[in-house]
Amino acid sequence: MRSSTVGRIGEGRSRGTRWRGTLVRASLACVALALAYGSASAQEQNGDGEHADRLLRVFFDCERCDFDHFRREVSFVDYVRDRADADLHVLVTSEGTGGGGAAYDVFFMGRGGRADQQDTLRFVARESDTDDEVREGLTRAFKLGLVPYVSGTAAGPLLDLRYTAPPSGAAQQLAAVDDPWNLWVFRTSVGTEWEVESRRSSRSFDGSLSASRTTEDLKIDLNSYGRWERDRFEFSDGSMLTSTSRNISHEGLIVWSLGPRWSAGVRASALTSTRVNQDLAIRAAPAVQYSLFPYAESTRRQITVLYSLGLASFDYEEITLFGRTGETHAEQRLEVAAQFRQPWGEINSVLEASTFLHDPALHRIDLLGRVEYRLARGLNLSVSGGVARVKDQLYVPREDIADEDVLLQRRQLGTDFEFDFEVGFSFTFGSVTNNVVNPRMGGRRGRRFF
Repeated sequence: MRSSTVGRIGEGRSRGTRWRGTLVRASLACVALALAYGSASAQEQNGDGEHADRLLRVFFDCERCDFDHFRREVSFVDYVRDRADADLHVLVTSEGTGGGGAAYDVFFMGRGGRADQQDTLRFVARESDTDDEVREGLTRAFKLGLVPYVSGTAAGPLLDLRYTAPPSGAAQQLAAVDDPWNLWVFRTSVGTEWEVESRRSSRSFDGSLSASRTTEDLKIDLNSYGRWERDRFEFSDGSMLTSTSRNISHEGLIVWSLGPRWSAGVRASALTSTRVNQDLAIRAAPAVQYSLFPYAESTRRQITVLYSLGLASFDYEEITLFGRTGETHAEQRLEVAAQFRQPWGEINSVLEASTFLHDPALHRIDLLGRVEYRLARGLNLSVSGGVARVKDQLYVPREDIADEDVLLQRRQLGTDFEFDFEVGFSFTFGSVTNNVVNPRMGGRRGRRFF
């Protein structure tokens, strides 16, 4: 009996040993499979493998686009949050058109093994188009541009191309329609704002009117704007303060195209402003501009140099520090501007210098810029700011400016310089792809909610 029990115990130990060995071997096999899968995934992510067994990875680079809409409507690609993980970088840029709309350029730039694949599609939106119509037009251009890149991926065999033919003769009829406005576009707006509290009230009125006509050879822009504002305050001692300001401006610009890189034009303006002690200021100046790159590339890169020489006439509300109630002088201006929108980031900068010819000491130099640069995967650097040397404030009044006008910024103080600066970093990390759209409780809900 004892021997039989020992035999059963030994048999159990042997069976347990065999089970433990089987578990160890299964665990090692799972680890090996996991390592192999991780290696294959890494190879696929680095672009060393083929894309036929997965979807195309797209980095969609558009600041003003509804990203959720694109992820819903174009679901046959994987959207990645970083350009370094993408097979294709899609960059969307835009600029205004003469009709008040916008022209969107969609650049398709292959990466890794697709670096030699480049393409560009353009979508033009009219001013009368709704946001939804603009969004749908961009989506259509995005889909069309993806076709040559997607055809060799897992989504390729599942795609289908359809064409909707226009009604017979519709294209010819549209082309033959006359434009009763002769390319002119007009815009107008008017508004008012009221704010009332127990010891403070504010009211303002503003309005604008503009007209423009743009062709390849000639551009005309006319703009008018006006704003009137009054604030009333009651202090703790019961005294009242009323402050009123106005700002009315008119501007006109005519530009002639002189080739792919040269332009010539005339700019004129009229201004009345409480803040800068101007009862009336009139400026007019012809100008010439040269573009280092052809104007056709302006949505992605542009470096321009502009020079103007004209007259400026001022009629002041109050006597200035120089004892003048009005004066007229010749002035010149030089401007160098750069704009870049590239896969590595974007740059916008302007260097502007102006001076009165009768006294070069009366001058102003401004440097403004903004840079956003992708330092590494998920890490972006943003720097913006401006600095100015100010020596041309002919309009500063002789009398001291009241404290309340300074606090309410109704009057501009005399200064030798202006400066502002901002720098920031942003870093994102986590899942490389996430194509899920969930809009629940994502909208704005009242001032006190959350």
